[in-house]
Amino acid sequence: MTFPSTRGWNCPSWKRLRDGSSYDVTVPVDVETIIEIDRSRAEVAAFASDPDNATSWYENIELVEWKTPRPLEVGSRIAFVARFLGRRLAYTYEVVALNQDESFVMRTAEGPFPMETTYTWSDTLSGGTRMTLRNRGEPAGFSRIAAPMMASAMRRANRKDLTRLKQIVESGVTGFPS
Repeated sequence: MTFPSTRGWNCPSWKRLRDGSSYDVTVPVDVETIIEIDRSRAEVAAFASDPDNATSWYENIELVEWKTPRPLEVGSRIAFVARFLGRRLAYTYEVVALNQDESFVMRTAEGPFPMETTYTWSDTLSGGTRMTLRNRGEPAGFSRIAAPMMASAMRRANRKDLTRLKQIVESGVTGFPS
């Protein structure tokens, strides 16, 4: 696994922003955000990859509905209702990869903004977890014109969401012992 501090610097399509995040200019929206959380990788991954927890740490997600039976596995389908840039968005993700405590990938092909969301987790030297949240997709129609603004708004939202996730997990309210 690589991180924006090392990934892509030999590849001219990767750009680094002042806030440390990066994006691929060949995809209209590609936002990667990283945070370090002072809890075990198993705890962070278990909490973050559980769709039932999404409304507690994603500010814009209002509703989560399982379209396939639990447990979460490759092929699971989960519907989300969110508000983003003042619009109500309803979309269904399909889990395309799930590697316990390492990575989780969901993808949707519907709506004006087909997107892939990837979570990755790795250990920090201090025994905590480095979590990377990456959203990438190619908006269609009018959304394509607004892609730079969408990427900027997504970057801000991801920072806020990961900060909220950090607060929740580090507070110990996830059911894991402190």
